[in-house]
Amino acid sequence: MANQTQSFSNHAKFDPPFHFFVLPVLLINIFVVGYLLFRHPGTGGAWLLLVSLSLMVLAGRVRSWATHLQDRLIRMEERLRLAAILQEPLRARIVELSDSQIVGLRFASDAELPALVQRALDEKLSRSDIKKAITDWRPDYSRV
Repeated sequence: MANQTQSFSNHAKFDPPFHFFVLPVLLINIFVVGYLLFRHPGTGGAWLLLVSLSLMVLAGRVRSWATHLQDRLIRMEERLRLAAILQEPLRARIVELSDSQIVGLRFASDAELPALVQRALDEKLSRSDIKKAITDWRPDYSRV
């Protein structure tokens, strides 16, 4: 994706080994084990179904932990950026931005950031609305 200009329409990132291999295999495994348990009931099959379900939950949680950690880092990074770019009195209102709004603002260029922060605060824009409002996209190619 680094060779392609990033925008709202293509900024979502898929990790092919995770999204197109690990998750499908774990999901198919649940159905296969469920089918085998239905055909041949027993505690061993029930245990395998429980382990299969727990592996699927674990895969989802691992992904969730990674994105939540990255959101925390983005919030810290963007608060420093906002403090450096915004003028008073807008700088004093940084604390009013929600975490979701801050994460959405990371794609805004320095030039359009003050006006977009003002809109986000005044209009209570969502993360998605903020990203849609960006005209000069600042790419983030390192998202997990």
